[in-house]
Amino acid sequence: MDKDKDKNDHRSHEEKKRALLRDGEFYRAGLAHSRLQIKHAARPDVMFHTVIDHATWALRTRADSLLRPTGTSVAALAPYALTVLNFIRKRKLVKPALGVTAMAGVAAWYVQRKRAQQMAY
Repeated sequence: MDKDKDKNDHRSHEEKKRALLRDGEFYRAGLAHSRLQIKHAARPDVMFHTVIDHATWALRTRADSLLRPTGTSVAALAPYALTVLNFIRKRKLVKPALGVTAMAGVAAWYVQRKRAQQMAY
């Protein structure tokens, strides 16, 4: 099969040699680039940044899936949420806001639990 390929290749020996040397140079450059990428990715600050990116993506995906039935997304709600958070921060209402959020979470959990119990009967 290689013989048929060689018969149809009308390049001179020098052209084939130059092409082979060029391919070898590309291969070596690719290896050097890969080594540098691995070395860069192994740095602690880069690893930490990658972990944060993955965690953010996972949380955003989860929030979007929870908001999907309402027809909205995190991207649509982000400006409003940032405005509210900025207001809370400027007025120094962080602790009361956390308390209200915790109470709302407990109330939502309680209502969901009651609904699940009613559905079971």
